[in-house]
Amino acid sequence: MSWMKDFIESLPFELAFLFLYGVIILRAGGTYLLGRGAISLANRGRVQDFLNSPRVINATEKVNLYGAPLVALSFLTVGFQTAANAAAGVTRMPYVRYIPALLIGGAAWAFIYATVGLAAFWLMMQNPLMGIGILAAALLICGGIYLFRRSRGRA
Repeated sequence: MSWMKDFIESLPFELAFLFLYGVIILRAGGTYLLGRGAISLANRGRVQDFLNSPRVINATEKVNLYGAPLVALSFLTVGFQTAANAAAGVTRMPYVRYIPALLIGGAAWAFIYATVGLAAFWLMMQNPLMGIGILAAALLICGGIYLFRRSRGRA
């Protein structure tokens, strides 16, 4: 794995960004397609009855309508990103909504990893306590932004 780190770090920023962008588009897009394929395979018998029930159809429509921003924001997380892309596939989020979310979120992910993301990742691998500190700081910042925006929305 260190050869990958060395390879990416040897690239100029633009090429590192493009390489990482290609990786995330293929990985996340593949996860979405696997989700779509899995639901097609499961769409039989009792599972089909459940998937075609009014409650599931209603929930799927809501996820597909409001889920694209969630998919885009998932690229700023570790772990949730794969689940969000799989969920978009399982709920058959329309390509017209999924692809922009993939392109925007993927660009943010590639930018972060092409700049400070890889350095932070390798630092966390060498010192897990540092990783916990970075994660805690990121959560505090995101929580602060959320609370700030929430309080402004009520005013």
